[in-house]
Amino acid sequence: MIDLYVYYKVRDEHAAHLEPLVRATQAHLAREAGVAVQLKRRPEGRDGLQTWMEVYPCVADTFPALLETAAVDAGLAPLTEGPRRTEVFVEFTACA
Repeated sequence: MIDLYVYYKVRDEHAAHLEPLVRATQAHLAREAGVAVQLKRRPEGRDGLQTWMEVYPCVADTFPALLETAAVDAGLAPLTEGPRRTEVFVEFTACA
């Protein structure tokens, strides 16, 4: 299992339109894949841009591909500035 963090930039003028699309996509993933979802943003913007982060804790290794498909199907890319960047984290393993 992995924890998946996806962050990207959003223009201030696109935020109100993008938020419900992301939330609907996440709700769909929560129902269909049984995953927990979070949507966060930095408290401050910079140069008319906000930084958003989607968090998906404890998901299967195959989940990133499912998420990418869902993001494309939802048409998120035209409302973001630049790429969606993905980071994967795992739990520390216990020493023997």
